[in-house]
Amino acid sequence: MPQPILQQFFAGHPVFTTTAVTQFLAKNGSENHWTRKALLAHHQKQGRILRVRQGLYAVVPFGVQPAKFDPDDFLVAACATEDAVLAYHTALEFHGRAHTVFAQFYFLTRHFCRPFEFRGKRFLGLAPPKPVAASDQSPVAVRQADRAGLPVQVTSLERTLVDVLDRPDLGGGWEEIWRSLETVEYFDLEEVVAYTRLLANATTAAKVGFFLEENRERLSVNDAVLESLRQLRPKQPTYLERGEKKQGTLVKGWNLIVPETVQSRAWQEVA
Repeated sequence: MPQPILQQFFAGHPVFTTTAVTQFLAKNGSENHWTRKALLAHHQKQGRILRVRQGLYAVVPFGVQPAKFDPDDFLVAACATEDAVLAYHTALEFHGRAHTVFAQFYFLTRHFCRPFEFRGKRFLGLAPPKPVAASDQSPVAVRQADRAGLPVQVTSLERTLVDVLDRPDLGGGWEEIWRSLETVEYFDLEEVVAYTRLLANATTAAKVGFFLEENRERLSVNDAVLESLRQLRPKQPTYLERGEKKQGTLVKGWNLIVPETVQSRAWQEVA
């Protein structure tokens, strides 16, 4: 395989899988497994590419020492599996809405993917919520974006809002979630309600309703949106934190027991 052809592949694939390079080589006249293996080994030895983990590589820019090169973390996560979708706090970061930059990156995938680390970053593949996996809609509330010339799948801001309220442990905790979501000026509220309804989780519906009501004026949330979510709320009081029965205030409109730190935005006093 002439080197210029593979350099062409590198130019368009700053992060790539062995599957992608195999397909590229096949289109250009080489389907030999050992050719691919030998080529990757050669370029890795030359410092042109880095092995991130088995089957996943990053291209090292010319003039940069491989040991000092840090690949694009979003691309590493997005290319970890063929169906990877950036989600939870990682989606907030990708959309430029995260209050804090994390060293852990989350992506959704239907394939098994062992957690891995690279350059001090941790990458964690998660199964989609069961109602989403079972849905006939595919993908659900996912956007495609361009990152260094590569298509990246990421949950929409609307879905991300619901997802981090559903799984605050994957959103960085309540302060991080609240501060991050408060930077978003607009949500498609119909999409928020539709995705919340799809999850079919009464507590999550109450959390979403509580957040939107607290930000009602800023986000122009009307009564119809709140009422549609209120119909999904739990019938009995439930705690904001799953499995953590912390003392708090009952928000009757949502049957939600909210910790004082969240109700009062205690973190604002420290800021």
